[in-house]
Amino acid sequence: MIPLNWYLIVAAALFSIGLYGVLSRKNAVAILMGVELMLNAVNINLLTFWRYRAPTTTAGMAFSVIVFAVAAAEVSVGLALFIAVYRRFKTIVTDEIDLMKW
Repeated sequence: MIPLNWYLIVAAALFSIGLYGVLSRKNAVAILMGVELMLNAVNINLLTFWRYRAPTTTAGMAFSVIVFAVAAAEVSVGLALFIAVYRRFKTIVTDEIDLMKW
C-alpha cells in the first residue's frame, strides 16, 4: 500500500505547478490550464483522505464528483469568456485586455 505522504507530496507538487502557471503566464488559456491543475490536486487530496480516513462512506467520492463538475463548468464558462474577449480585442494576452477601462 502506498503511504499517505506520497499522495500528499504529488498533490502539493501538482498544486504548486498549477499556481506557478496561474501567476507566471500571460496567456488566458494557460492560466485556465493552471487552475485545472490546481483543481486536480484538490481532487487527489480529497480522494486520498477519503481512502485513508473513511473508505466505507461515499463522502469523499461525492466531493470529488462535485469538484469535477465545478471544473467542467469553469472550463466552459472560461472558454466562452475567452472567445468573447478574443472577438473584441483580437488577443487573449491578459496584459493587453483592458475591458474594465474606459
